[in-house]
Amino acid sequence: MVSVDSEHRETPTMTEQIRNWAGNVEFRPVRSHHPGSLDELRRLIGEATSVRVLGTGHSFNRLADTAGDLVTLDRLPPEVRVDPDARTATVTAGLRLADLASRLHAAGFALAALPSLPHISLAGACATGTHGSGDGNQGLAGLVRGMRFVGPSGDVAELTRGESPDFDGAVVGLGALGAVTRMTVDVVPAFDVAQYVYQAVPLQEVITRLDEVFSAAYSVSVFTGWRGEASVWLKVKVSPDGTQPSRPESGWLGGRLADRPAHPIPGMSAENCTEQLGVPGPWHERLPHFRPEFTPSAGAELQSEFFVPRSRAAEAIAAVRDLGPLIAPVVQISEFRTVAADNLWLSPAHHRDSLTIHFTWLPDRSAVEPALAEVERVLLPLGARPHWGKVFLGGPKAALATYDKAAAFQALLGRHDPDGKFRNTFVRNLFPLPAASL
Repeated sequence: MVSVDSEHRETPTMTEQIRNWAGNVEFRPVRSHHPGSLDELRRLIGEATSVRVLGTGHSFNRLADTAGDLVTLDRLPPEVRVDPDARTATVTAGLRLADLASRLHAAGFALAALPSLPHISLAGACATGTHGSGDGNQGLAGLVRGMRFVGPSGDVAELTRGESPDFDGAVVGLGALGAVTRMTVDVVPAFDVAQYVYQAVPLQEVITRLDEVFSAAYSVSVFTGWRGEASVWLKVKVSPDGTQPSRPESGWLGGRLADRPAHPIPGMSAENCTEQLGVPGPWHERLPHFRPEFTPSAGAELQSEFFVPRSRAAEAIAAVRDLGPLIAPVVQISEFRTVAADNLWLSPAHHRDSLTIHFTWLPDRSAVEPALAEVERVLLPLGARPHWGKVFLGGPKAALATYDKAAAFQALLGRHDPDGKFRNTFVRNLFPLPAASL
């Protein structure tokens, strides 16, 4: 979420102070804008020299930063149009996932997966490769069937899966192709989920029985503080007749079935978490870990995340576990999830099933960096790809060689934005402008 020190305005302001959700990044654009219509957005982009779009501000780095014009799409009219026959929904891209999910559920439909935090926008989630969990679930970007965006001259472009040759490169686009205003996503019939938490599980049991752990439910998360134990969160899909698949008994993996609600971070109140203890409920009220009306996670935090090939998942967890004495004092919690492979060029799950290792750090960059440097040292040689919106050191640049479509994405940027109007320092460091454009 974005913290704004002055009121939102549709007209640009020179004084608006904008910080990201965690407060570790302060944006200082020349001007900031909150357009109220597509025409207004087209005009201001066409007139700008350099522009970036800011979503809900849940990135922890300067991916959305700019020295030019910063655009926030929170004033565009919200729209959710469901096509039951095509099993799609066409939605305003800046809509928060919580708002989108509640509207879809009211229409009898669902997204196949949701991330831990429903507070973020659809467009931002897709642009950075954000995901939920589940062996059969792709990231949010994998659900996209079509997208509309405003390009550098104020032109409107439409791309469609299976029809537009640039589609697979544009969905996880880092905001570098234009301002995404509308997306069409695949939907499924609404379903119920029951959530169970297993505590005091030895971390070694998770490593040894990794496939069993992540196949135990529709969506699975494992949390650890790297002190030898973990908790396993199972989100079990309920059949239409209300029947739940069998779940492991207490004692599974050497742990115990929780008999009271839990927070992923030990010691924190479970008030802001979604309902547990096996009580069935709608998909959008169980798949995220946190309720949309509360501050998610810890609030004061930094985050890092790495996608590792599923074939090297146990090796990766064991390597990070060996760093436990260095990591544990500066991490609030870590989470493991699984993500199914997709075909999107800059998706961290591009062409490979993945396990993700997420770190919710203390909000102290100087204290965190030595641990993060060691995490990158052991994970990058295993083919790890950092999440585009998190905190890292040399991660994305070092991992770029693992993206076999990186050169194709560079060419895609050249076709859609040859002068680099949407390329900020973050993007140019990865995909430089040709010398003739400088």
